[in-house]
Amino acid sequence: MGKQRSRIKAGLKVAIVQKQHQRSGTLTAGIVKDILTNAPSHPHGVKVRLESGEVGRVKNIDGEDSSDSHQQRF
Repeated sequence: MGKQRSRIKAGLKVAIVQKQHQRSGTLTAGIVKDILTNAPSHPHGVKVRLESGEVGRVKNIDGEDSSDSHQQRF
């Protein structure tokens, strides 16, 4: 998932949820243009601006399975 800023780079294909779609969970796919979150992480996802101009929080990173982002430590 897109909660760590270090995993998000300009040019990366991601799926975001826009503010007006938070309740429905509708995702919008696109390419990251700008990273808007300054903190190293955010519990609801890093906020980005897509090349299309849409702004939202990253929910999925293309090519990354959501289970891959939660590695277990023993």
